[in-house]
Amino acid sequence: MSDIDALSPTHDLSGRPFFFCGIGGSGMLPLAQIALGFGHDVAGSDRSYDQGRTPGKFAWLTENGFALHPQDGSGIASSDQILIASAAVEDTVPEVAKARELGCQRMSRAELLSALFNDAGYSIAVGGTSGKSTVTGMIAWILSEGGYDPTVMNGAVMKNFVSDANPFASARIGNPRIFVSEVDESDGSIALYKPTIGVLLNVSLDHKSIEELRGLFGDYVAESGCAVINYDNDEAQLLARRTTNSVGFAVNNDAADIAIEPGSIEETAFGISAIVIDNRSREVAPLTLPMPGRHNLSNALAAIAAVGAAGIDVAKATHALASFKGLGRRFDVIGTTQDDITLIDDFGHNPEKCAATLRTLKATSGRVIAFFQPHGYGPLKQMGDELADTFARELGDGDVTIMCDPVYFGGTVDRSEGTERIIALIAGQGAAAEHIADRNDCGDRIVDMAEPGDRIVIMGARDDTLTEFAQAVFERVSFRPNGE
Repeated sequence: MSDIDALSPTHDLSGRPFFFCGIGGSGMLPLAQIALGFGHDVAGSDRSYDQGRTPGKFAWLTENGFALHPQDGSGIASSDQILIASAAVEDTVPEVAKARELGCQRMSRAELLSALFNDAGYSIAVGGTSGKSTVTGMIAWILSEGGYDPTVMNGAVMKNFVSDANPFASARIGNPRIFVSEVDESDGSIALYKPTIGVLLNVSLDHKSIEELRGLFGDYVAESGCAVINYDNDEAQLLARRTTNSVGFAVNNDAADIAIEPGSIEETAFGISAIVIDNRSREVAPLTLPMPGRHNLSNALAAIAAVGAAGIDVAKATHALASFKGLGRRFDVIGTTQDDITLIDDFGHNPEKCAATLRTLKATSGRVIAFFQPHGYGPLKQMGDELADTFARELGDGDVTIMCDPVYFGGTVDRSEGTERIIALIAGQGAAAEHIADRNDCGDRIVDMAEPGDRIVIMGARDDTLTEFAQAVFERVSFRPNGE
């Protein structure tokens, strides 16, 4: 990585104040942290702030230099402000109307992030339908342990960087010339990034059709200075032909550049280990991850391959990953009761993410109670059939799926197709599944049915209160009267 320090940012946003619409969201909050850390004045509003949801988060924002306003347009006061709002934010939202009235520049979250990212000089992007946040966190930790002081944009809290001063460590403010970020294909914005190293984890159905994803990810690979590609994913491997400079990684493909020694994988309920091989140099190093699942082993190989392309050898990377604590809501074990009921909080929300979590749970014994909160009516319509297939396929006899209605915080989205259809599809394949419209009622049902040895997983996205729900269920299960 000797070339990093010779590069410097050239963006022209210096001194501009930003106003973030939806500042508390998992995508907006870390970007707002980075903007503030880079010296910008940052203000924002959020519907959840107005509704009194997650008050601790907004109190922390206020205490740490972020000016919060009601979502009534009052925070937009100068034409010099740049409004940061997603394309999905409607023109009727007061901030949007006020910004248009004053002639404020408007940027999407991705436009601002890509401007900062592309100006960094040395950049590592992580793309794919699943695993982005975990791999971003792994790369960040390896670089940090190596003394490179990266700036990091993530969509989840990175436990290694959590402190009393920053409990919401989904961003890390470091050297602005070294930037690591997950990049999103769901809105097509992945096309904005020009990474020094671009990681492609997988290509599978999520928000777009496979045909659209092939085009977006193919262009991303072609635009990357060096592409790091998962050879275990057929769709991703096919896109390697879009570049002449690539590194392959794989758990199940011995021909990949970064691979696993056959027969070396050992799994436990809360961890996984293997021998990593760099087939180019024949370097071998043991890897022990304090988190379970073969998908996390694949994620680790992606991070090792990415930092390897930046000049860090396998042994240093595996050593750092041994102390990687993981991310909030990524197979996050809330706790285990005295009668051996374990509760896990997880971000799984598309077929591939849910499948990875459920396979990890089914790798060890015990019944699985899988609660799933769909993260919107639109996504449920887009991938509902595949989600139903996933829960029916991955769970077995005795396991049960419980789903509430999709997340809905207002707006004009079509709500004609809900959870009932998905539950019917799962049940139609012979699996146990229940639709209970209200989430609190789902919690009651889970507490009533939980038995010693069960693993309860709370799954879903785009709702910060899911962790509170998971903790509440765990407390109720932990302190049930004897015999309940």
